Amino acid sequence: MASRRNLWLACLIALTALLVFGNLASDVGLDVKYGWDTRVNCAAVDAYVGGLDPYFVKNLKGTKLSYPYLPVTLDAFRPFCADGILVAHYKTIFPVLAVLCGLILPGFGRTRPSARDVGLRVLCALGAFVGFEWVQASGNFAILSGVLTAIALRLLLSPPASGAAEDRSFPSRLAGAALLGLVMSFKLVFFPVLAALYFLPLPRGRKLMLIAMAVFSFALPILISWLAYPDLFASWQLAVAGKIPDQHLVELFESNPSLLLLARDLMGHVGLIDSKPAIFATYAFAATALVLVPFVLSVLRLIGSRPAHEGDSLLARLDRWLMDHPRAAMRITVLAMFALYLSSPRLKEYAFFELALYAAILLVDLPARALAAALTVGLLMPSLIFVTGSSSEDNSIQLFSALMFFWVLLLDARHAGRVPDTVQL
Repeated sequence: MASRRNLWLACLIALTALLVFGNLASDVGLDVKYGWDTRVNCAAVDAYVGGLDPYFVKNLKGTKLSYPYLPVTLDAFRPFCADGILVAHYKTIFPVLAVLCGLILPGFGRTRPSARDVGLRVLCALGAFVGFEWVQASGNFAILSGVLTAIALRLLLSPPASGAAEDRSFPSRLAGAALLGLVMSFKLVFFPVLAALYFLPLPRGRKLMLIAMAVFSFALPILISWLAYPDLFASWQLAVAGKIPDQHLVELFESNPSLLLLARDLMGHVGLIDSKPAIFATYAFAATALVLVPFVLSVLRLIGSRPAHEGDSLLARLDRWLMDHPRAAMRITVLAMFALYLSSPRLKEYAFFELALYAAILLVDLPARALAAALTVGLLMPSLIFVTGSSSEDNSIQLFSALMFFWVLLLDARHAGRVPDTVQL
């Protein structure tokens, strides 16, 4: 019976991999000029090196799109754009970096991961929610923030330890928190993800220290940009606010598969598309009802089985439960990151690649049926839809795929509580 179960699951994984790689390969033959974001970013670096203001599109060669990142990134991106190597070879470089992300991502077990686990993480990084396909098509630098995210998670989710060993592991967690905060400064709307660090299996003081380090690291690039690049920082503010005339501007309501845009579409059907309060209220309700409340209820159900001590607050019970179940706590931490990222008001198509990295960690330890469901809704279904071209104009399939994947994880959330922390996976 076990061998038969393993056979059908292996066949499903093989079919999913076939569709994922087929979907990526199908883009090669399309007559589309890909890599527009890479060209924009490197054109901005070139303009900056040439003494021009890169936030004015008229100074960027070969593009009508604007540069959205903080001024400090212009120096950070210079090595990547040097000699035009990235623009010319990003189609080869990006898949290598995506595979590297899958290899770097941590697991929750104490033993070395199996080839199956590593293969699933790589497959998820390349295929979940077709996020990497959009990164590859657009040439977006989300691939770089993805690599940094994978390294940060590796540092933060080191195997649980105790005593002196834990003291030695905390500096690496601190470095991971700092790196994660730095990544969030690339796209400011994902800042709430840092709050998920509270679910780590550490004493409350240390968790707050990690959050403080992440927040400081998030704010540092903004502070450096303000102090060291005052003129460019002023131009960046104008560009972000849409106050530079006759050029592309970054809009919150720009087309993207997010819950905010879904709320806007719903309000459009009832004649309230111009009412921002109604749109934001609907968005807040959708994010709360579909993502945040289900997550909170799942966590409360997990800690509810623990007997309460007299005078214990709910937060104290949560802290004690997380410390007593370190592997489950790390799983909840990543699930919280997934939930907060998914709830973002501006979740662009390529940003689903970073969401896929959180999914890749959570996917591996699922039992057979939950793993099959997660593969189906998170990888197989969106790849099949995109490879047939059925979703060329409407990419909301990415959002619905990620939501269904999240609900599969929640339905199996009790799995985190029943896996003994002494068992090695």
